[in-house]
Amino acid sequence: MGRTSRRTSRKRSKLAGRAIAASAALILGGGGLVAVNVYANADEGGGPPPESQAQGAGQQATTISCPDVGNQLPEVPEGARAEVDRELATLDSQITDAYARFAEAEDKNSVLGPLAEQRRPTIENIRSAIDQDGRAPQNLDGMAPCTLRADDDGGRGQQGGDQGQDGQDQGGQNQGGDGDQGQNGGQDQGQNQGQGDGQGGDQGGDQGQGQGQAGNGPEAGDFVDIKSVRPNVQKPRKQRGASRGTFTTNCGTNENGKFNPDNVIVAPGVSNGAHHMHDYVGNQETDAFSGDDDLANGDTSCRNQGDKSTYYWPVLRLQNGNNENDADADGGGRDKNVGEIQTPDQVTLKFVGSPVSKVTAMPRFLRIITGDAKAFTNGDANANASWSCTGFENRQLKDKYPICPQGSKVVRTFNFQSCWDGQNTDSANHRTHVAFADQRSGRCPQGFRAIPQLVQRIVYDVPPGPGFAVDSFPEQLHKPITDHGDFINVFDERLMQRVAKCVNGNRRCT
Repeated sequence: MGRTSRRTSRKRSKLAGRAIAASAALILGGGGLVAVNVYANADEGGGPPPESQAQGAGQQATTISCPDVGNQLPEVPEGARAEVDRELATLDSQITDAYARFAEAEDKNSVLGPLAEQRRPTIENIRSAIDQDGRAPQNLDGMAPCTLRADDDGGRGQQGGDQGQDGQDQGGQNQGGDGDQGQNGGQDQGQNQGQGDGQGGDQGGDQGQGQGQAGNGPEAGDFVDIKSVRPNVQKPRKQRGASRGTFTTNCGTNENGKFNPDNVIVAPGVSNGAHHMHDYVGNQETDAFSGDDDLANGDTSCRNQGDKSTYYWPVLRLQNGNNENDADADGGGRDKNVGEIQTPDQVTLKFVGSPVSKVTAMPRFLRIITGDAKAFTNGDANANASWSCTGFENRQLKDKYPICPQGSKVVRTFNFQSCWDGQNTDSANHRTHVAFADQRSGRCPQGFRAIPQLVQRIVYDVPPGPGFAVDSFPEQLHKPITDHGDFINVFDERLMQRVAKCVNGNRRCT
C-alpha cells in the first residue's frame, strides 16, 4: 500500500510543555454512575443477550460493550480490505463518541439506540464491500446493537488474598522465552489489598467505579500485590530437534519520543485509528499512512541497521496529576488517555526458537498482533500480555496490574505468535495467518510452520503502588487485559536468514 499523505509524529516532551492540571477539570469523571439494567457482553455473533442473562438492575453501568465486527471477518477479498478497514475504524470512532456521551448522560441507556442506528449503515457498508468480490458472512446480522456492562472488578479492591491459579493454560501463548518471562499467568489472580499512596488518583476512595486520572479507570481492583501471586509459569519441555538459539536486536527504549495514536496494521490510512497513544521503537517512519516501501526506506532506531522492523505498544502513563502536551489531542485527553508518559527503563526484543523443531525465516513485511485492545469487552480469548515485577517473573498476571515491592520494577511481556501459515503476511482479521504453538506439546497447528518467536519485555521504573495504566480505547477502561503489541518484520532478508540460522544453530546472537 502506498502512502497517500504524511504527518510528523510528536516528539517526546521533557518537562517543558507538560500541562499540570487537575484531572477532574480536564475530563469528566466516571464515578457516581446511576444504577441501570446492565447486560452481559453481547457475544460476537449478534446483538444483546436475552433478558435472562442480565446482570441485574442493582449494578452500575460502567461502559459500553459492542460486538467486534472485525473478529467475524476471517476472510475478506484483497480488493475490499482497504474499504473494510476504514469502515471498521469508523465503528471504533462511533463507540468512542458514544462513550463520551455515556459518561455525561443521566440515562445511560439513552446512548444505545443512537449508537445502533449509527452502526447499522457502517456494518452494511462492510457487507457490501465484501459482497463485491465474495460472500459476506451471515453473522454480521444483528451486530449493530450494543449493551451496557458493569466493571466486574468494581468494589472488590479490598478482598486481597492469594488466589493465583497455578500454571493455568491460557491458549498456548507461553512459548520458548528464556528465563522467567513466560506468559500465561492464571486469570483473576488475587485482588488489590487496598494499597495506595496517592499515586493513583485516590483509587478505591469515594469516586465509585472507574476512577483514575481520566475518570474511567484504572481502579483499585485492577491491581494486585505481586507477592500474593503464586508462581504460575509453565513451558513445554524442549525435545530433541528443538531450536535453542536466540537473536537479540537492540532498538532502544523510544528515548526520542516517537508517538502517535495510529495503527497501520488494523487501520491503515486512518489517523487516530487506535484512539490511544503508541510507543514506537525500530522503524521511525511508521504511522497510519506508511506502506511497505516507506518502511523499507525508513530510518531505524535499531543498532543493527538491517533491522527496520516496526515494534509498537500502548504507552504507560503515571496517574499522578501531571499530563503530557497531548492532554487535548487525539489519542490523548480527547480519548481519555491522560497522565505522564513513561519512557521504558529497558526494552528487550529477543527472537527464540521452537521447543520441538527448527524454525523457518519470517517473510518480509509479516504483520503480527498479539493481545487484544478490546479484551475487556470482547473477552480474553485473544488476550496475551502479561504483567509482573523484576525478581518475580515466575509469577505472571494477565488481567491485573502488579504492585511491586520497593526496589522492584514493573515488567510487561509479550510472547508473539510463533507459527505461520507459510503463505500470507497478513489476514483480514490480522490473526488467522499466524498462530500459537500448542501450550503442552509446543507444536504448530497442522499446515503451519515454526518461525522465530518475538519475545518482547518492557521494564518500567515507576513508584510502588497502583498509580499507572496503559492507554486504551476509552470504553476499555484502561484494563491491563487490553494490553497488546504489534510487529511488522522489516528485517533485511539476509539478516532474517541469519536470525533463523542463529536460532536453529543453538547460538546466542545479536
